[in-house]
Amino acid sequence: MVAPVLFVGGLGRSGSTVLELLLAQSPDVCAVGEVVHLWERALRGDERCGCGERFSACPFWQLVGDKAFGSWDQVDPAEVAALKTAVDRTRHIPRLGRATLPPALASAVRRYTDLYAALYRAALDVTGASVVIDSSKHASLAYALRWAPQVDLRVLHLVRDSRAVAHSWARQVRRPEVVDAEAYMPTFSPLRVSALWTVQNLAFDRLARRVATDRLRYEDFVRDPRATIRSVRALAGLPDSSDAIDAVDADDPPRPAHTVAGNPLRFAGGPLRVRADEAWRTAMPRRERLVVGLTTLPLRVRYGYVKGRS
Repeated sequence: MVAPVLFVGGLGRSGSTVLELLLAQSPDVCAVGEVVHLWERALRGDERCGCGERFSACPFWQLVGDKAFGSWDQVDPAEVAALKTAVDRTRHIPRLGRATLPPALASAVRRYTDLYAALYRAALDVTGASVVIDSSKHASLAYALRWAPQVDLRVLHLVRDSRAVAHSWARQVRRPEVVDAEAYMPTFSPLRVSALWTVQNLAFDRLARRVATDRLRYEDFVRDPRATIRSVRALAGLPDSSDAIDAVDADDPPRPAHTVAGNPLRFAGGPLRVRADEAWRTAMPRRERLVVGLTTLPLRVRYGYVKGRS
């Protein structure tokens, strides 16, 4: 069975969580969050699923583990971490983007992506959905998955103004999925975010030459979320559906999604509200705005962030 997968790529703090939750309101979509972090944070750290339960107590993930691997006990997180180091790092993207792979890398990629393919197939089997959404965002994982014959990969390249992203990564955000300690998401300097933003987005631009890819700007998503849902479902090969569209600004809380890792919005519990977050325009120091704006200028021009007030 080949698993249809919609991979959401880009740099974090670009709106992927709310988009994923909206799409997950349709029963033909299975949203699993940032699977790249499952092996360490969920399997080893037993952090909370988006449904609120710990990973080890979540019925969905236990069924997925049984169907994919016999049980989660059969998966060695240390072995997965070693494979990730060998395959799923930004430094490997140039080789993963070639027309052929060296034998040693090809073998490691096959073993690594077999884990993801088994997980995707099991998630589809458990839910009866037609498409899995993996919002891992890391370009190196998308480049690896393009080599997996068991995965029908589509990529949604999600972009947000680099200045907004830099401002968001400067804020200290608690991770509510961590139960036994107080943990926070990492923070990065404006220059660091500028480099990450450029490298990740440029990588997805180049991946689009080999994998079916649509680019979506966060600003366009929040401006017209209903049109965005329709276009993303079309990319995933799904027909139009009212479930996700009706969830936009609905009064009732959304149906929980079994997502691993992601924005704390997953645990908010209230109705989904799609609103543009433009606090950076007034809260971000002018010097930092200039530094980020200038260091990311080439791609900001390409993505339409230079002309007018985008």
